[in-house]
Amino acid sequence: MPRLTGIANFNPEKDIPSLSDKVILVTGGTAGLGKQSIQALAKHDPRHIYFTGRNQGAADAIMNDIKAENSDVGLTFLEMDFSSLESVRASINQFAHDRLDILMCNAGVMAVPPAVSKDGFEIHFAINHLAHAMIIHELLPVLTRTAEMPNSDVRVVCLTSEGWKGHPSGGILYDKVRTEKGGMPLWLSRYGQSKFANLVFAAELGRRCPKLMAVSVHPGVVKTDLVNTLSFTDTAFLHIANLILGVSILTPEEGVLNQLWAAAGASRNDLVNGAYYKPVGVLSNSDINKDKAAKDKELTSKLWAWTNEILENI
Repeated sequence: MPRLTGIANFNPEKDIPSLSDKVILVTGGTAGLGKQSIQALAKHDPRHIYFTGRNQGAADAIMNDIKAENSDVGLTFLEMDFSSLESVRASINQFAHDRLDILMCNAGVMAVPPAVSKDGFEIHFAINHLAHAMIIHELLPVLTRTAEMPNSDVRVVCLTSEGWKGHPSGGILYDKVRTEKGGMPLWLSRYGQSKFANLVFAAELGRRCPKLMAVSVHPGVVKTDLVNTLSFTDTAFLHIANLILGVSILTPEEGVLNQLWAAAGASRNDLVNGAYYKPVGVLSNSDINKDKAAKDKELTSKLWAWTNEILENI
């Protein structure tokens, strides 16, 4: 059973070019794929890397390890609580550079118990979609300014999942998103709605801001805490589903490849703005075209407008 398809020989160490003068921000950077991303990108001499998380001790350890290998890389940890949009806004406003070249929206939760965020939204939707939308909203001015600079190549990479296909009919249940279960008894559907939002929000960003390169990526099923902390029943379900589909569970080193490829490994001409990629670098817009909600431009435009109204009233 092949573990990876597509650009299976992509090697971040040799295939990512120099990132000299580039400023990068990675969400969820203290563990899992976010940590893997920071460590890989830091090897290519960026000017500065910002990363978010809730664990100052883990952040300090990561920064110490990177500095020991490359003391020239600037590093800033932005501590923030993704379940509070006020916390996200306050922390992201500490971003101090005049440019931002790569924004990797990596953080996320899966299979968490029913709950609402501090702003009253179903917790998967709040953390996976609204928190990242707030970051994009606050940083869009610097992203667009950077895109106007000579020789710029601004990229926004949003992690989604094949779980997006489990979204409810119509994509988003707006009338129930302010409840613990969001109108959906199964966490798979709540998670799927949030990942659907990641997918179509990235596509809408690409349409509205064509000078940015905005894409969504599926990392694969990766052995990180999102998978390691699943219940026995959910773990068994995941393994059986993957066996039927012929999909292997990837190591973090394998799972990070798709987002690194999209963020820095692929040439800009290899990317399609607003597109969805499976690992590694497999253009998968045909999946979107088979889904009535995902291909509905009016629906994605509604999510953009609804989301921005929420953010502007925080």
